[in-house]
Formats: sequence, structure tokens, C-alpha cells
Amino acid sequence: MPFLRTLPFFLLLPALASLAMFAPALVAIWLRDHHDARSFFYAGLIGLILTTLVALAVRDRNPDRAVTHHLLTLCGGLILLPVMLAVPFHEALQTTSFLNAYFEMVSCLTTTGATLFEPDRLSAAENLWRAQVAWLGGFLMWVSAAAVMAPLTLGGFEVIAPSSLGQATVTGDVGHDLASPLRRLARSSRDLFPLYVGLTLILWVLLAVLGDAPLVALIHAMSVLSTSGITPLSSLSETQSGLAGEALLFLFMFFALSRLTFSTDTVNSDRPGLAHDPEFRIGLVLLVGVTAALMLRHWLASFDVNEEENLGALLQALWGALFTVMSFLTTTGFESADWDAAQAWSGLDTPGLILMGLALMGGGVATTAGGVKLLRVFALYLNGAREIQKLVHPSSIGQAGRHGRRVQREGAFIAWVFFMLFAISIAAVTCGLALMNVPFEDSVLMSVAALSNTGPLITAGANDPVSLTTLTDQAKLLLCAAMVLGRLEVLAIIAMLTPVFWRN
Repeated sequence: MPFLRTLPFFLLLPALASLAMFAPALVAIWLRDHHDARSFFYAGLIGLILTTLVALAVRDRNPDRAVTHHLLTLCGGLILLPVMLAVPFHEALQTTSFLNAYFEMVSCLTTTGATLFEPDRLSAAENLWRAQVAWLGGFLMWVSAAAVMAPLTLGGFEVIAPSSLGQATVTGDVGHDLASPLRRLARSSRDLFPLYVGLTLILWVLLAVLGDAPLVALIHAMSVLSTSGITPLSSLSETQSGLAGEALLFLFMFFALSRLTFSTDTVNSDRPGLAHDPEFRIGLVLLVGVTAALMLRHWLASFDVNEEENLGALLQALWGALFTVMSFLTTTGFESADWDAAQAWSGLDTPGLILMGLALMGGGVATTAGGVKLLRVFALYLNGAREIQKLVHPSSIGQAGRHGRRVQREGAFIAWVFFMLFAISIAAVTCGLALMNVPFEDSVLMSVAALSNTGPLITAGANDPVSLTTLTDQAKLLLCAAMVLGRLEVLAIIAMLTPVFWRN
């Protein structure tokens, strides 16, 4: 529609959010939950009316701002848009404060998936709304990565891009035309939306065919594609699809390891293709390596309980470890139904530190996954391998190619700076939570979960489940800020504070 193409980015977000509210309204009408239906329908209708009025007021202005303005809009959207998203959720639930509803929507929109509510406390429409907001937040990250982050060399692209951090250039290795940022947003949305919807529909249908209830299958499909880990069930052990359903979820999690699994719009390599993609390859290495380490750990411990020859328990433990490692590496946070079997087989407790480490590394650049990103891990690996090679052969010359040398030098330095800033952010959020009377171990766990956008880590990474409902309002707001910071990344925030950014 021509009118929609003339809308600025900051109006497109509330317009789409208002339209999305009609989906849970229809579900509530189908289930004869008229209160929830009215809450979502009226909120969506009022949102559309207000957005239309503002759009008519600014229609004669040029909406095609610089790409730096779109980054500011993205930052403001992650902070302010949850206020709008929380209105129908708060009105439908009625038994919680607006701050709790805002926290829930920030968690969903940033694809973190941390929740203050037990699944059985929420109605079908409310559970669907949480998953839908996270799903839309994941699509926003898909589009923003190609249309906003890549041209500004942020979000992981700074490791391989030749331009300065946070500066838009007319030409670049990401292959984008920077003359029209709004047109680039439209083009990315047009190319990626059918793929995003198609993958979700395929997974939804397959899970439903395997026996899951339609709503449960839809929420799990949305949660895997957005890596939010949201579920209307207490655990995956309650699903009807069983092991086959988990295998499907496992396969679709590969889309969070590398953008090359679903798009080539940000290709920047001398050797394109998934087989040569460093993120996908290092993700597979971590998946196999960590799973093998967990199984070795469990196998050695199984001698103490005389279970080392139980083949059935071994296979259960292997699948439980493989699925859970993949889930936390992609910052989804689902636990396999057989994850408890791995602990029962050996008698060991939950390896929380391993899950925290996987969530911190995260998935691929320009995907819905959070964390540090595998490309930065790969840059540090290349730099370390080259330094060891120079220790053995001081006069040797690297043969990594133009892009490889860029990653080994400037890319590795920027990746190291990001790691340090990420560690400082974890320390700052941990200290802030500790000052608000949150126990230190819980503070560390919450800060890592928020900054890596892996909400289920809060309960999976501790022997005693951590309850977010006991937090003060100030602690909840701090976690909201940490989730937004983790989604945007600290380098983007620093870039927005530089004078060069405002001149672009």
C-alpha cells in the first residue's frame, strides 16, 4: 500500500502492534472468553485510530530519515512499545500491576522469555499474546539486522566490516544501498516476512500432526523461530508430540546459528555458503563438544550408582543433553523432557554454569538469538590460533585471505572490546540487583539471563528455582533495561552517544 510505504519507522511499529492484537481477540472469541476478546479488540482498535491520526498529521513530511534515526527508533521502540503492548495484557489479566505487564512485554519483545506468571495462570489468548509479541520481536530483529545494524556496522557486523563503528557508508561489504533506509526496510521486510511466516507455519503444522494441541503447537513454533522459549506448559514433558516433536524443534533451532540458514542478504565472505560459514561450523563444534563433555561427566559419575551399562538411560541422557545444549546455545531455553534423565542416570545436579556459558556465547549474527554471538567467538579463536602459530613460527605469514586478516586483526580487537563491555555490563547489573537485596547468586543468574536474552536460564540454571515475583519494582525496571541493552548490544548504545553518529 502506498500510504504504508510513506509512514515513518516509528509509526510502523505501533501500527503493526495494534493489528497483532486482533489475533488473540479472535482466539478469545472462539473460546467464548469475552472479557479477553474485548480487552484485545478495543486496545487494537484504539491503537489503530491513534496511529492513523498521527500518520495523517505527519504525512506531508519526508519519512525517509538517515539510517541512524532508524537505530534511535529501534531503541525507543524496545523501551516505549511495550507500554502499548502491556495495555491489553494488563486489562485481560486484571490481577497484576501494570509494571508487571510492562516487564512481561519487554521480556517478550526482546525475545528473552522471562516471565512473572505460571502458564496455568494465563488464559489461552494471553499465552498466545506473549508468544506473538516475541515472534514479532524476532522478525523485527531479522529486518533490523539487514536494514539498520549492517549498514552501521553494529550487531556483530563490526567484526568483518571495513568502515568505522556506527558510521554509515555509501558502499560497504554488506552489499546494501544506503541511499534510502526506509526503502531498504521495506525491501528486507518484503523478502523475509514470507520466509518467517512460512517456517512458522511448517513447524506449527508438523507439531500439530504429531499430536500437540493446535495452540500449544503454534506457541512452540513461534517460540523456536523467535528463540524466546515461551511455552503454555510447565515443561516439554507435557507435550503430546513427544520425542518426535522435540526433534522437530531441534532442527528448527539451526536457523538461529547463522543467518545463512535462511538468507544471503548480509553475505560477507570470500567463500559464501553454509558449509564455509564460520558461525555455523563453530556452532556445530560447540554443540558436539559440550554434549560430549556432559555425557563424559555423566558417564563417569554413573559408576557410583551402577548405571554405566544401562543403554536406555544412556540414550535418553544423550538426547536430553544434545537438545538442551542446542536450545541454550541458540538462547531459546527449552529443556528436553529427557534432561532430567541425564541427571538421574548419573546422580549429578544441573550444570548451571555450562548453560550460562552457552547462553553467553549465543547464536549467529543477525538472527533472533541473543548473547555475544558466535562470530565474535570465532574472531577471538582466529586471533588466538594465529598468535600461537607465530610463537612456533615467528616469521610465518598468515594465509587467511582479505576477510580473514580483517577478522584476525581489527575484528578480534573489537570482539575483545565487546567481551569486556559485556562483562562490565554483567557486573553492573549484578551489583545493581545485589544493592536491591537480591542474593548474589540469583543476581548473577538474572543479569546473565537478561543480557543474553535467555529468560528460561533463570529457572534452569539454578538448583533452587529463582522467583521473579519477589523482586522489587526497581529490580524489575533494572532487568527491563538489561534486556533492552542485551537486545540492542552495548556497542550500539555507545555508538548512539558519539558525535559522529549524530552527524550521519
